[in-house]
Amino acid sequence: MTDAVSRRWVWFALIAGVVIADQISKWIILSTPSLNGLNCLDPMIRCGRIELSSVFDLSMLWNRGISFGTLQSDGFMRWFLVAMTTCIALGFGYWLLRAQRWLTALSLALVIGGAIGNLIDRVRFGAVVDFLDFSGPWFGAMIGKFPVGFPWVFNIADAAITVGAVLLFLDQFLMSRSGAVEDKTG
Repeated sequence: MTDAVSRRWVWFALIAGVVIADQISKWIILSTPSLNGLNCLDPMIRCGRIELSSVFDLSMLWNRGISFGTLQSDGFMRWFLVAMTTCIALGFGYWLLRAQRWLTALSLALVIGGAIGNLIDRVRFGAVVDFLDFSGPWFGAMIGKFPVGFPWVFNIADAAITVGAVLLFLDQFLMSRSGAVEDKTG
């Protein structure tokens, strides 16, 4: 029995941890009056912002697309994204049950946890709460008229999905190659 298989409960605890951290952070954001979270679900009402530093602020946004605001959608497409996200989470869950390496399991658990976190928002509100804003300008730096910073506002679920996807890429393309080399030499 490999480590990934024998420690399966750890990966499901990680999924639950990502979902809980994501939902608690969003609850705090939606409960903060100055961010006007629930009211600005109506696109005609402006959301709030709390400036914390030149690098990081809290900016309430409703994302009707997928990670980092891509594929914006409403109506039928909202439920299509719910179905697509559910299928991906279930497929990755099946893959997690069969994972042999710890990095594969860690990657999949992060992606699944993030997907479930955003799925809960999309079903509840029709959009996802985003609020982590690193758009800058960092320390006042500008390139031409554009601020130096990370341009997308995101949440904990998006961060988990992104880190999980990068780790999954590393695992599948780098770790699996080193395993193949070991198999040929060993």
